[in-house]
Amino acid sequence: MPIRRKRYAFALASTLILAGAGAFAGYFLARQIVVWVTEPRLDNYASQLMVSGEDWNAEVRTALAAVDASPSGSCSAAEVKYLRALIFQSEFLRDAGQMQGDGQIVCSAALGRVNHPEAQTAPNFIQQDGTRIYTNFRLYRDTAFPAITLQRGDSFVAFMPFARLYIQPPPMHFTQTVTDYPTLSHGSLLGEPLPKGLPILMAEGTLREKDKLYVTRCSIRFFDCVTAYSTIPEILAANRTRFTGCIVLCSLIGACFGFLTTVLYRRNKSMEKQLRRAIRRDQLKVVYQPIVDLANNRIVGAEALVRWTDEEGHVVGPDVFVPLAERQGFVGEITRLVLCHVLRDLGPELRQRPDFCLSINVTSADFDDPGFLDLLELSLRDAALSPQSLAIEITESSTVRYEVAMKAIRSLRQRGHKVYIDDFGTGYSSLAYLQDLSVDAIKIDRAFTQSIGTESVTMAILPQILSLAEVLDLGVIVEGVETEQQAEYFAACRRPMRAQGWLFGRPVPAQEFCRTLAGHDGKLSIEEVPGTEAMANVA
Repeated sequence: MPIRRKRYAFALASTLILAGAGAFAGYFLARQIVVWVTEPRLDNYASQLMVSGEDWNAEVRTALAAVDASPSGSCSAAEVKYLRALIFQSEFLRDAGQMQGDGQIVCSAALGRVNHPEAQTAPNFIQQDGTRIYTNFRLYRDTAFPAITLQRGDSFVAFMPFARLYIQPPPMHFTQTVTDYPTLSHGSLLGEPLPKGLPILMAEGTLREKDKLYVTRCSIRFFDCVTAYSTIPEILAANRTRFTGCIVLCSLIGACFGFLTTVLYRRNKSMEKQLRRAIRRDQLKVVYQPIVDLANNRIVGAEALVRWTDEEGHVVGPDVFVPLAERQGFVGEITRLVLCHVLRDLGPELRQRPDFCLSINVTSADFDDPGFLDLLELSLRDAALSPQSLAIEITESSTVRYEVAMKAIRSLRQRGHKVYIDDFGTGYSSLAYLQDLSVDAIKIDRAFTQSIGTESVTMAILPQILSLAEVLDLGVIVEGVETEQQAEYFAACRRPMRAQGWLFGRPVPAQEFCRTLAGHDGKLSIEEVPGTEAMANVA
């Protein structure tokens, strides 16, 4: 009971720790996500503002040119009428007229002729083309809001570019920046002023500085830029649901990962110990699945398959415990155990049937064992068997280690063994590799067999694999044959074909397999196949 409590406490602690780590990571991930989401919105807002700014800039400068081109005398009644007609046609203009050099309005569309002009403040900016810009120019003594005024020569226009585009809900802010060329300084013309000295204000791009995100777009027609910006707290507040959801999701993922890691860690550790004990106690079982010649349904060989039932009575497939043994470095013990079983179970049958070929699976880790080939030779010699009676199957994934695989295959074939590539078609071998490896046969993976009669992409590849085998003069063994349609497909091929699968027999213990060989003289009918009891056919 104390051990079980410790396990539960460890699992709970791991779950809580990883849940907290997930929430912590989720916080920073959520911050980054909402910033990523906001950045294109700021970019779009700045671009719209830039387009709108170019529109009023073009209209204002056209109006300035129109004031300069007034056909009437300076500040005459006719010119005032002309100026009024000009601003009535404009969306942005509020006034236009003549101004003396020191900022004194002498006449305008709104004021008419001014008898006693008053001096205004000095211009805030002077642009490269000499245009003067006033940001606090008051058209009338009692006006509540200053207008932006542009002066070129003696002509001026005043405008208020207020539009819905400039009114954005948080977290959007903007400032339109212009440069004063005499001092080469820049400042805000419209919007909310930003601290001077930010390089992003007069250069296109994106900048994240402290808790603010800036996106600037500059005009290619005029002398100004628009910067849209927002603060990180405002961005997070505007995306509160997304922000909170990301934190919760990452916390749940962390908790699940912690729980699963604990479970898998305990399971793998206990499975490894159980598997090692099973190998020491010779508790792994070997079963045999017949391989038949499709031309006459005669059994010409078999594949030895290892099976294991753990201490709790659960059947564990080779696709689970063999990779586990490979990772932990003791898969060679399983190979030696299988070899021992094979020679003990079917040694007499192999001696009586010199043409019968039994195949065993070998992993890439066995190639690294310098004593494996010598053990194989010594075991066959003690059993008075020829190397031709024992074929070696290597998985296609083992050929990734090309040099090691090629050397091992060459050595096996020199000793008289046949070598097959198992699970062919799973994606590791290439045409050049297959030709250089010089194996005797390929075993077509069951995924291709199951595709027969379908329109899947896998079915389209199958004829190419068969053609490849014919070009390289390789034998073909088809895995996973379960229906007569599948058997007939391969039997109709021009080359001799061998097959294994539930249609011809499930994997069975040695005694039952030997009875099948003796009772049918090695020939099967579809109605009489060995191993009709429910067994897992996991190679």
